[in-house]
Amino acid sequence: MIETTPPGTDATAPRGASAFDARRLNVKPVSWWGLVGRDLLRNRATMIGAAVLLLMILLSVAAPWIAPYNPNTISVIDRLLHPSREHLLGTDQFGRDLLSRVLYGGRLTLSVGAVSVGIGAILGTLLGLIAGYYGRLSDLVIMRLIDLLLAFPGILLALGIVAVLGTGMTNIMIAVGISSIPAYTRVVRGSVLSAKEHLYVEAARVIGCREPRILLRHLLPNILAPVIVLSSLGTAIAILYAAALSFLGLGVQPPTAEWGAMLSGGRDWLSVAWWITTFPGIAIMLAVICINVIGDGLRDALDPRL
Repeated sequence: MIETTPPGTDATAPRGASAFDARRLNVKPVSWWGLVGRDLLRNRATMIGAAVLLLMILLSVAAPWIAPYNPNTISVIDRLLHPSREHLLGTDQFGRDLLSRVLYGGRLTLSVGAVSVGIGAILGTLLGLIAGYYGRLSDLVIMRLIDLLLAFPGILLALGIVAVLGTGMTNIMIAVGISSIPAYTRVVRGSVLSAKEHLYVEAARVIGCREPRILLRHLLPNILAPVIVLSSLGTAIAILYAAALSFLGLGVQPPTAEWGAMLSGGRDWLSVAWWITTFPGIAIMLAVICINVIGDGLRDALDPRL
């Protein structure tokens, strides 16, 4: 019987030596986040969604330089023009170029989703950490407040907050952010209740770590995965809420371009100028679909069971 040696091993090595020496293989350890990134890169749908969303963000950011016309310039002779070479997406009832308004509108609509999710995620995570770690009176007070907020549908709660604070994009960001706090608080609280029983938390207490350090340096990094997934999916919901509030006239005021407000402005012209509402609607649909696809990919990559 002919004996063969694996490539990269020494044929004269003693029989007790391992056939594969890890030091000779020169294998670099891969972190958990590195594995997550590798899974995301292998997910074709997630990469396509991320590329389309990134393109939309870049076009919105570069709107002042690439928009063919001023989005607020009114031209009576150019009103309700079909999509053409001069106006690729047509014009609205005031003669304003629709492509320019869609590009500028993305700056507001997409920023509302990011800022409002940031507000909800930060406040909800802090409340969830406190309620889950300290328990007792803190848990009772915080969770009863969260139950009170959950008694109202998200869009209705945001509508009520805007009614109190007033119209405007800043108030919409605050309203949508507050309406998303309960979801983050409940998810983080449940994760903390499970994580605080692990040995690394007890070891941190034994060596004298203070409670804020345990919360922020030990517990928070270990419960961050569900928060990331919830934030990605919550961004799509925030964009829909912001567009709905602007559609009702509670967001930006004319003539500022915003996708929800553009839908509202073109609804009376659907029979004669379908493009006024179609293209802003397509922009909202693409943004929401791409964010949901990215959220699904993050959920699969961050799920330890997979």
